[in-house]
Amino acid sequence: MSRALAVIKSSHPEPGGAVTIAMTLLAVGAGHRGWAILGVFAAVGATQLAVGWVNDWLDADRDRAAGRTDKPIASGAVSRRTVGISGLVAALAVPLLGLPFGPYATLLITLVGVFALLYDWPLKFTAFSVVPYLAAFGLLPAFVVVALPGHPAPPAWLVAAGALLGGGAHFANVLPDLADDAATGVRGLPHRLGAAGSSIAAALLLLSATLVLVFGPPGPPSWAGWTAAALSVVVLPLGWHATRRARGRGVAMFRAVIIVALIDVLLLIFSGRVV
Repeated sequence: MSRALAVIKSSHPEPGGAVTIAMTLLAVGAGHRGWAILGVFAAVGATQLAVGWVNDWLDADRDRAAGRTDKPIASGAVSRRTVGISGLVAALAVPLLGLPFGPYATLLITLVGVFALLYDWPLKFTAFSVVPYLAAFGLLPAFVVVALPGHPAPPAWLVAAGALLGGGAHFANVLPDLADDAATGVRGLPHRLGAAGSSIAAALLLLSATLVLVFGPPGPPSWAGWTAAALSVVVLPLGWHATRRARGRGVAMFRAVIIVALIDVLLLIFSGRVV
């Protein structure tokens, strides 16, 4: 693995890229045009790069102790110092990238970065680990709307849906790594609830996000919205039932939660004009 590729991998490019692309597509749907779309992409992307790099910088010793050869720092593919400096540069770039959109949008995207970093330390290790996800994911669509010309206020339903989606994503994201995290001293809220409790929390939060996205916007729900709600209501119980039949192995529930999360992201992106 080249050094450049190792640095990119240390940023957690898959989830970070997914969030960045989703917010960029939301920006297009909200009415951003031209340079503003690229600006939203860059500002949101910087928050995701910062949280990914700082996470791996902080977790380097734990990853080595756990034998995480899939992590570039732990495997020796890149130095901890390089990743740490990258995270610092990305974090400092966040408010600068928000400036072209005005002071209110700059404040919002800066708060997204702050809450994301607060998850990395110290909240990841506490019962409040979900709070940064709720806050940051609620603020992200708010930033997209406030960054529009005229700086309109974001609708409450959009902020609520983003927060619920972020909270559900936190529990879903941690599910596959509960044992490894616990072995290295991570005791966030999902670890305290356990696999079953975290699966339920993820399902309830994501289902709530679906309902907000379907019924929150003005006007009657679309057929796509009704279909999404119906799929969510069906998929989650099926995942839970399959998990129970598998005697506690949470793969089916994890997949069900991911499907509903994808439904929510698509609803968020295609929710139409939000102002």
